[in-house]
Amino acid sequence: MEYVSYIVIALFLVFILQRALPTKGVKQLSTTDLKEELINNNKQFIDVRTSGEFKGNHIRGFKNIPLHQLSQKADKELSKEKEVIVICQSGMRSQKASKVLKKLGFTKVTNVKGGMSTWVS
Repeated sequence: MEYVSYIVIALFLVFILQRALPTKGVKQLSTTDLKEELINNNKQFIDVRTSGEFKGNHIRGFKNIPLHQLSQKADKELSKEKEVIVICQSGMRSQKASKVLKKLGFTKVTNVKGGMSTWVS
């Protein structure tokens, strides 16, 4: 019976780590480094926050595709040939979005660490 408790705790920890760790093959970018990337016209900039959050404050050049719509819109609105840089408010939703994009076959995906909460214009 004691072993069952250890197994449950171990599985829980694995679950938490999988959600917290960066996705394999996804680059991580700070908001400071993002400023240098914004001038690159060969990249796609996606904000996965809700439309209300995006309207309240966003970075020029970013396109709003809320996380819950990303699976349906990615193939229609994004090119798999270009790098996709993803941002949200804190970095958690953009990390999830990065996983979604990788599963959809996007090979060049970058997550902005810290999201809009660390952005200083």
